[in-house]
Amino acid sequence: MRKEIILCGVGGQGTILASRLIASAAMNRDLPILTAETIGMAQRGGSVFSHIRIGEGAGSPLIPKGKADLIIGFEPGEAVRQLPFLKPDGTIVVNKRPVMPVSASLGQSAYNPQAMLDYLRQNVRHVILVDGDKATAALGSSKVLNVVLLGAALESGALGFSEEDLQKVLQERVPERFLELNRKALSWMRNR
Repeated sequence: MRKEIILCGVGGQGTILASRLIASAAMNRDLPILTAETIGMAQRGGSVFSHIRIGEGAGSPLIPKGKADLIIGFEPGEAVRQLPFLKPDGTIVVNKRPVMPVSASLGQSAYNPQAMLDYLRQNVRHVILVDGDKATAALGSSKVLNVVLLGAALESGALGFSEEDLQKVLQERVPERFLELNRKALSWMRNR
Protein backbone atom coordinates (compact mmCIF):
# COMPACT_ATOMS: atom_id res chain seq x y z
CA MET A 1 0.00 0.00 0.00
CA ARG A 2 1.18 3.52 -0.80
CA LYS A 3 -0.70 6.47 0.74
CA GLU A 4 0.03 10.16 1.13
CA ILE A 5 -2.23 11.78 3.75
CA ILE A 6 -2.41 15.31 5.16
CA LEU A 7 -4.35 16.20 8.29
CA CYS A 8 -4.92 19.88 9.01
CA GLY A 9 -6.75 21.97 11.54
CA VAL A 10 -6.11 24.33 14.40
CA GLY A 11 -4.64 23.70 17.80
CA GLY A 12 -6.83 21.74 20.17
CA GLN A 13 -8.88 19.85 17.57
CA GLY A 14 -7.05 16.53 17.89
CA THR A 15 -5.20 16.67 14.59
CA ILE A 16 -1.95 15.28 15.99
CA LEU A 17 -3.66 12.40 17.81
CA ALA A 18 -5.50 11.46 14.61
CA SER A 19 -2.22 11.39 12.68
CA ARG A 20 -0.68 9.20 15.35
CA LEU A 21 -3.62 6.79 15.13
CA ILE A 22 -3.06 6.47 11.36
CA ALA A 23 0.68 5.99 11.91
CA SER A 24 -0.03 3.27 14.48
CA ALA A 25 -2.33 1.48 12.03
CA ALA A 26 0.48 1.51 9.45
CA MET A 27 3.02 0.23 11.96
CA ASN A 28 0.64 -2.56 13.01
CA ARG A 29 0.65 -3.70 9.39
CA ASP A 30 4.47 -3.41 9.19
CA LEU A 31 4.22 -0.69 6.55
CA PRO A 32 7.04 1.85 6.19
CA ILE A 33 5.87 5.25 7.44
CA LEU A 34 7.24 8.78 7.64
CA THR A 35 5.47 11.63 9.39
CA ALA A 36 6.02 15.33 9.89
CA GLU A 37 3.98 17.60 12.14
CA THR A 38 3.74 21.27 12.91
CA ILE A 39 2.60 21.65 16.48
CA GLY A 40 4.17 24.92 17.58
CA MET A 41 0.96 26.91 17.15
CA ALA A 42 -1.22 24.25 18.75
CA GLN A 43 -1.40 26.08 22.07
CA ARG A 44 -2.67 29.28 20.47
CA GLY A 45 -5.28 27.88 18.12
CA GLY A 46 -3.00 28.38 15.12
CA SER A 47 -2.52 26.13 12.11
CA VAL A 48 -1.57 22.53 12.80
CA PHE A 49 -0.87 19.97 10.12
CA SER A 50 0.60 16.52 9.70
CA HIS A 51 2.03 14.84 6.64
CA ILE A 52 1.84 11.04 6.64
CA ARG A 53 3.61 9.01 3.98
CA ILE A 54 2.92 5.29 4.04
CA GLY A 55 4.72 2.75 1.88
CA GLU A 56 8.05 2.29 0.15
CA GLY A 57 9.91 5.02 -1.69
CA ALA A 58 9.30 8.15 0.35
CA GLY A 59 12.62 9.91 0.79
CA SER A 60 11.22 12.70 2.96
CA PRO A 61 8.34 12.94 5.42
CA LEU A 62 6.95 15.98 3.57
CA ILE A 63 4.44 15.32 0.80
CA PRO A 64 5.21 17.16 -2.44
CA LYS A 65 2.56 19.45 -3.93
CA GLY A 66 0.03 17.59 -6.02
CA LYS A 67 0.76 14.17 -4.47
CA ALA A 68 -1.59 13.75 -1.47
CA ASP A 69 -4.22 11.04 -1.85
CA LEU A 70 -6.27 12.37 1.06
CA ILE A 71 -6.64 15.56 3.06
CA ILE A 72 -8.54 15.39 6.33
CA GLY A 73 -9.52 18.95 7.20
CA PHE A 74 -10.67 19.66 10.72
CA GLU A 75 -11.56 23.19 9.61
CA PRO A 76 -12.55 24.53 6.12
CA GLY A 77 -9.93 27.30 5.85
CA GLU A 78 -7.11 24.94 6.75
CA ALA A 79 -8.35 22.43 4.16
CA VAL A 80 -8.26 25.14 1.49
CA ARG A 81 -4.75 26.12 2.61
CA GLN A 82 -3.53 22.54 2.09
CA LEU A 83 -5.36 22.06 -1.24
CA PRO A 84 -2.21 22.55 -3.43
CA PHE A 85 -0.91 19.27 -1.99
CA LEU A 86 -3.91 17.21 -3.19
CA LYS A 87 -3.50 15.20 -6.37
CA PRO A 88 -6.13 15.73 -9.09
CA ASP A 89 -8.17 12.64 -8.20
CA GLY A 90 -7.59 12.95 -4.44
CA THR A 91 -10.21 13.09 -1.70
CA ILE A 92 -10.92 15.74 0.91
CA VAL A 93 -12.83 14.96 4.09
CA VAL A 94 -13.63 18.24 5.83
CA ASN A 95 -15.48 19.32 8.94
CA LYS A 96 -18.01 22.02 8.03
CA ARG A 97 -17.55 23.96 11.26
CA PRO A 98 -15.20 26.93 10.92
CA VAL A 99 -12.73 28.06 13.53
CA MET A 100 -12.17 31.77 13.09
CA PRO A 101 -8.47 32.60 12.71
CA VAL A 102 -7.06 35.09 15.18
CA SER A 103 -6.34 37.58 12.40
CA ALA A 104 -10.01 37.55 11.33
CA SER A 105 -11.31 37.87 14.88
CA LEU A 106 -9.09 40.93 15.32
CA GLY A 107 -10.47 42.43 12.11
CA GLN A 108 -7.17 42.14 10.24
CA SER A 109 -8.53 39.79 7.56
CA ALA A 110 -11.83 38.43 6.25
CA TYR A 111 -12.89 34.84 6.73
CA ASN A 112 -15.91 33.37 4.96
CA PRO A 113 -16.27 29.66 5.80
CA GLN A 114 -19.14 29.09 3.35
CA ALA A 115 -16.99 30.46 0.53
CA MET A 116 -14.24 28.02 1.58
CA LEU A 117 -16.62 25.05 1.45
CA ASP A 118 -18.01 26.21 -1.90
CA TYR A 119 -14.46 26.54 -3.24
CA LEU A 120 -13.65 22.98 -2.17
CA ARG A 121 -16.84 21.65 -3.79
CA GLN A 122 -16.07 23.48 -7.03
CA ASN A 123 -12.41 22.51 -7.23
CA VAL A 124 -12.18 18.99 -5.83
CA ARG A 125 -13.84 15.99 -7.42
CA HIS A 126 -14.14 13.96 -4.18
CA VAL A 127 -15.28 16.10 -1.23
CA ILE A 128 -16.94 14.68 1.86
CA LEU A 129 -18.45 17.28 4.16
CA VAL A 130 -18.83 16.22 7.77
CA ASP A 131 -21.17 17.95 10.18
CA GLY A 132 -18.80 17.71 13.11
CA ASP A 133 -21.11 19.68 15.39
CA LYS A 134 -23.99 17.25 14.75
CA ALA A 135 -21.71 14.24 15.24
CA THR A 136 -20.13 15.43 18.47
CA ALA A 137 -23.50 16.53 19.87
CA ALA A 138 -24.99 13.11 19.10
CA LEU A 139 -21.98 11.40 20.67
CA GLY A 140 -21.94 13.72 23.69
CA SER A 141 -18.34 14.93 23.39
CA SER A 142 -16.50 17.42 21.20
CA LYS A 143 -13.26 15.58 21.92
CA VAL A 144 -14.06 12.81 19.41
CA LEU A 145 -14.17 15.02 16.31
CA ASN A 146 -10.83 13.59 15.23
CA VAL A 147 -12.14 10.02 15.30
CA VAL A 148 -15.37 11.04 13.54
CA LEU A 149 -13.24 12.48 10.72
CA LEU A 150 -11.10 9.32 10.60
CA GLY A 151 -14.35 7.35 10.30
CA ALA A 152 -15.45 9.56 7.40
CA ALA A 153 -12.09 9.00 5.70
CA LEU A 154 -12.50 5.26 6.30
CA GLU A 155 -15.98 5.32 4.73
CA SER A 156 -14.63 7.23 1.71
CA GLY A 157 -12.25 4.38 0.91
CA ALA A 158 -9.37 6.85 0.58
CA LEU A 159 -7.73 6.10 3.93
CA GLY A 160 -6.38 2.70 2.89
CA PHE A 161 -7.12 0.93 6.16
CA SER A 162 -9.96 -1.29 7.31
CA GLU A 163 -12.28 -0.62 10.20
CA GLU A 164 -10.59 -3.51 12.00
CA ASP A 165 -7.22 -1.78 11.60
CA LEU A 166 -8.56 1.39 13.24
CA GLN A 167 -10.51 -0.48 15.94
CA LYS A 168 -7.28 -2.24 16.92
CA VAL A 169 -5.45 1.09 17.16
CA LEU A 170 -8.22 2.57 19.30
CA GLN A 171 -7.99 -0.47 21.59
CA GLU A 172 -4.23 0.06 21.92
CA ARG A 173 -4.07 3.85 22.23
CA VAL A 174 -7.29 5.11 23.83
CA PRO A 175 -7.82 4.88 27.60
CA GLU A 176 -10.41 2.23 28.51
CA ARG A 177 -12.92 4.78 29.86
CA PHE A 178 -13.06 6.51 26.44
CA LEU A 179 -12.84 3.43 24.23
CA GLU A 180 -16.56 2.83 23.62
CA LEU A 181 -17.16 6.52 22.85
CA ASN A 182 -14.33 6.48 20.29
CA ARG A 183 -15.66 3.27 18.73
CA LYS A 184 -19.03 4.97 18.26
CA ALA A 185 -17.28 8.03 16.80
CA LEU A 186 -15.41 5.87 14.27
CA SER A 187 -18.67 4.39 12.98
CA TRP A 188 -20.78 7.58 13.22
CA MET A 189 -20.65 8.37 9.49
CA ARG A 190 -21.72 4.84 8.58
CA ASN A 191 -24.53 4.70 11.16
CA ARG A 192 -26.07 8.15 10.81
